[in-house]
Amino acid sequence: MKYTTVLFDLDGTLTRSEQGITRSAQYAAEKMGFTGYTLEQFKAFIGPPLFASFKNVCGMTDEQADQAVTFYRERFSTIGWAENEVYTGIPTLLRSLKRSGAKIAMATAKPQVFAERIAKKFGFAPYLDALVGPDFAVKHESKADIVKKAAELLGGVPVMVGDRCYDIDGGRANGIDTIGVCYGYGTREELEAAGATYIVQTVEELTDLLLGGAPRARGVFLSMEGMDGCGKTTQRNALVAHLNQLGWDVQLTREPGGDAIAEKIRELVLDPANKEMFDETEAYLYAAARAQNVRALIRPALAAGKAVVCDRFVDSSIAYQGGGRQLGSEGIAALNRLAVGDTLPDVTVYLRMPPEKALSRRLSASEPDRLEREKIDFFERTYRTYEALFGGEDMARVAAVDASQPIEDVTRDMLAAVDERLNTASV
Repeated sequence: MKYTTVLFDLDGTLTRSEQGITRSAQYAAEKMGFTGYTLEQFKAFIGPPLFASFKNVCGMTDEQADQAVTFYRERFSTIGWAENEVYTGIPTLLRSLKRSGAKIAMATAKPQVFAERIAKKFGFAPYLDALVGPDFAVKHESKADIVKKAAELLGGVPVMVGDRCYDIDGGRANGIDTIGVCYGYGTREELEAAGATYIVQTVEELTDLLLGGAPRARGVFLSMEGMDGCGKTTQRNALVAHLNQLGWDVQLTREPGGDAIAEKIRELVLDPANKEMFDETEAYLYAAARAQNVRALIRPALAAGKAVVCDRFVDSSIAYQGGGRQLGSEGIAALNRLAVGDTLPDVTVYLRMPPEKALSRRLSASEPDRLEREKIDFFERTYRTYEALFGGEDMARVAAVDASQPIEDVTRDMLAAVDERLNTASV
């Protein structure tokens, strides 16, 4: 790697932030009596200091611009800061840089208190060695001063990455190389005119430029567990949407299932016509489908730096076949070791719901499959095994959530628990 320290701008470089910024700017302008501006016009606020933007875009005086900044922060501090999403591929880039030993800083014109809040919510915080932004008490701090502080804090061979001329100017003013990114809010022409050392079109190009031949970090593997009827499908969709907002490229799969071969095994296992299938046969078929899914979908996706979300994994077999079928948890775990090798979830969401309630919800939704036609004692044994499996002190990967709550509460608790575990996951 040519650079040992990477300084990132925030808006337009790490996050797509126009909604929160433009709506907050429009709110402030209207509070000041400056009406008739469109959200498109307020895109000019992304990058430069707010004070200058209110003067340049709306023609405000210094006094008016100062007041407008106060109104802007009134909305931004409560709503606007969260109207944000991370560019796809950024988590993998940050994780890869950390794995390679690089130091990372965020150098932004956004007030530091907001930048810190965004870094925490959107998953940057664990990868940052420094975060530098202006203090509310310091008015009109230049991007050059911000870049200087960040570079001096971390040392090494730095490079400044940003999407606007202000980022390039800030880097050049401090004598360091710059990378202009065209996927943000600036244009190639703007970045060229500012004298960017390099210009890239995509996050992938940025990753290649910064890392060179250094290895990329593995993605993250999340599994979802719980009794049939606990709401996995609804919560899985919420989890995928959340991971997309955090900038992850998500590979969704399920078990039994995955690719075409594993899906054929799924049909065989769940077909109600196969009433004479022996319990041991069922267990081996689940392991066979899992072996296929791991090699065909899960490992390649993780190697590409994606977030894999799998609806059920080995824990399901331990609970359903080990507990429900009474084949023994140890035996089922041993059977699946060859199937999965060292490919195990970083985070497991366990939606906790008693079997009676879960089964009632499931059977009211659609025609039951072969397993769902079992008697209640089968599901009670399965539930007890789940509870025993996820009750150990070594289950730091497990995010257990009360799935009997209202759906919105389940989603809130689940995402908070997932974020907590992702923020401590190894790169």
